[in-house]
Amino acid sequence: MTTTARDAGGFAATDLARLLDRACAAADLDPARARLLRGHTNAVFAVDEVVVKIARSGTRLASVQRTVDLAGWLGAQGFPTVPLHPVRQPVDLDGHYATYWTYLPQPAHPVAAERLADPLRLLHRLTDPPSRLPAVDTVAAIRRSLTATTALAPAELHFLTNRLDELERELAGVVYVLAPSVIQGDPQHRNALHAGHGSAVLCDWDTAAFGQPELDLVTVEIHCRRFGYGEAHYQAFADRYGYDIRTWDGYPTLAALRELRMITTNAKRAAPGSPTLREVRRRVSGLASGHTQTRWNIL
Repeated sequence: MTTTARDAGGFAATDLARLLDRACAAADLDPARARLLRGHTNAVFAVDEVVVKIARSGTRLASVQRTVDLAGWLGAQGFPTVPLHPVRQPVDLDGHYATYWTYLPQPAHPVAAERLADPLRLLHRLTDPPSRLPAVDTVAAIRRSLTATTALAPAELHFLTNRLDELERELAGVVYVLAPSVIQGDPQHRNALHAGHGSAVLCDWDTAAFGQPELDLVTVEIHCRRFGYGEAHYQAFADRYGYDIRTWDGYPTLAALRELRMITTNAKRAAPGSPTLREVRRRVSGLASGHTQTRWNIL
């Protein structure tokens, strides 16, 4: 196994090696050929033509099963998503769960936002998923993250809590304009893959839910603005999707709430002295100063 992270998916290196061995054995794969693709949330490995994804410690079986069911349903309809590898899954690794996906070789550059538009537009037309998807409660998710955060200073937590209270009051007056549907939950450049001939497929369905498409559209806009892709990059997406979320009255509230969730999700995982904590604090400082254009670093 070749890795670049000691605690991918929240696992210690020795525990992760053991889990990877078992996950590979269940699908007749050679763990010695595994290389780590991503490790910030889940531990994701490429093993030849298969991607092995070991869900983050503490992830429930029902959640992983829901992801597998949704991906299978989408694939059966010809939806542009990464196909499941044809093995029975998820695999239970003593309370940790592995899923298997087709490996798609990728160029060095990420998928352009414009290429997310067609898959998202198709997804937002789907209103009858095969199993019940969770509803979205961004406010509750942020409160849980704040409660679990231990590395921020009391003043920082106080600021974030007050900001959340303000946004919760604003959210009560937001009127949505799009019909509820299946949503990806975190559509962004790293949750899509090149699929050849200029097309792209969506991946990573862990955050899929049933809710307002505006949540997906705001997320794309934030990633373009905050992570250095730029105005033209986002505008190309909006033009192709057919709707610019920034023209909607509810955009400022939903965008601010989504940014707060992006900060607090990372804050609860940040260890003292870590690069993650430094970036979280930089983002919090920017929010407190009212800077909405400051570029963020990818975590």
